[in-house]
Amino acid sequence: MIPSWPPGPRLLGPLLAELRAARGWSQQRLAAELCAASGVPTLTRHEVSRWERQLRLPGDFWSAWLATVLGVPGELLAGAAASSRRLGVTPVAVDPAGSRARLALLTLAHRWAADPGGGTLAGPFTGPATPPVPGPATGDGYGPAGAADRVRGHPADGASLATLRRWDDLLGGGDLAGLGARRLRRSVRGYRCAGPAGRRRMLPSLAESAQLAGWLAADAGDLTGGLVAYRLALRAAVAAGEPPLAGHVLGSASHLLSDAGDAAGALVLARIGYAASRATASPGLRALLLHRVALAAALGGRRRAAGEALAGADRAGPPEPGREPQWLYWLDAAELAAMTGRTLVALGRAAAAVPLLTPVVTAPGRPRRSAVYGGWLARAHLGLGAEPEACAVAGEALLDAVRSGSPRAVGQLTEFRRGLARRPPGPATRGYARLLAATRPYLPSRHPWRPSPPVSCEARRDGGTTGAGPNR
Repeated sequence: MIPSWPPGPRLLGPLLAELRAARGWSQQRLAAELCAASGVPTLTRHEVSRWERQLRLPGDFWSAWLATVLGVPGELLAGAAASSRRLGVTPVAVDPAGSRARLALLTLAHRWAADPGGGTLAGPFTGPATPPVPGPATGDGYGPAGAADRVRGHPADGASLATLRRWDDLLGGGDLAGLGARRLRRSVRGYRCAGPAGRRRMLPSLAESAQLAGWLAADAGDLTGGLVAYRLALRAAVAAGEPPLAGHVLGSASHLLSDAGDAAGALVLARIGYAASRATASPGLRALLLHRVALAAALGGRRRAAGEALAGADRAGPPEPGREPQWLYWLDAAELAAMTGRTLVALGRAAAAVPLLTPVVTAPGRPRRSAVYGGWLARAHLGLGAEPEACAVAGEALLDAVRSGSPRAVGQLTEFRRGLARRPPGPATRGYARLLAATRPYLPSRHPWRPSPPVSCEARRDGGTTGAGPNR
């Protein structure tokens, strides 16, 4: 039985799914109950699935019968439907597993928003049965699987969180996602095998491990793996009593959905992350979370909301040394300026974006960052009609994407290529096309992930398998 939900804003899809689950019904059973009650025999489980995934919302007729069959006030469903319409939440077109992971994270986020103290998340925290781990090797040297094979048995496989974060400055998820996933799995095993006091102490570290694993999975192009890890990170952060970290988790998840084309879902997560953590967040974190809101709003066509969030981020000010959490070490004034530039590109204000993006793109030593923001800067130049400059920036970003091994950076350049294809061909565009053809075999690509079997504490104590996965 799921815990009762406290008053607060809800989305209709997650609410219907939970009310159904509370009764132990399948989607088929709910459809049958609705047909029997209404006398309309044509409703199928597929329509129930569409409601729960918010591909569509039920009309007044079915909303009334849903309230009757599920035994809840009609006002509860009407309020949730109004929230869904107001937020414009619709799922991104992803695989079914990704849709389920997205819905689960949105549901958990709303639960935290309704009860910031975490009462509805109370109970033994055990983590997932199978945290995301790398899949089989592909032999191309890129992606989570290739990286896992290269480092297995190497000291890098036991890298600390701080070390992995520093590596993330230089490398992309294609090379690091496997390491982050296996570190998360070790953290979950350690948590399960610890006593009550030890578990409490381990929660912040577990939350950070899951957040980093989600970030690396997202950079590797693994939408589902990233969402699953972020859900674990949110639960651990809330259980640890760390609202700033929980807000950062939702901000990171918002960034993932923005990159995946789900601006509406990204905006929901970013708003919840900021609203639920701003009271205890540092200045830099408040600015970062508002930038997540601004980008999602801009990508979703909500210009006023994006502008308000950018103004709020400016008022929050730059990061303050000594007040920022250690996991936010990478955030500085130049990064925040580049984030503003990225949102301005999404808003169609290319001229204002160029001077904000250029310093970060041209700064040496951070190839993944240069590649990601380079894609945005190239789009800004393209928006100004400067094809030669756009192609030159995109060409450098393409090489940085190869150097860093970041599929996410390649995704940004894909958007640039689509815009370039709508322009008349010229020397610059043909030169970029030749460079793209030459580098294509070396570009990092997305790879599937698969879970490995869970490991018991007894097996660990007995020196049995450590659950390193099928490729161990």
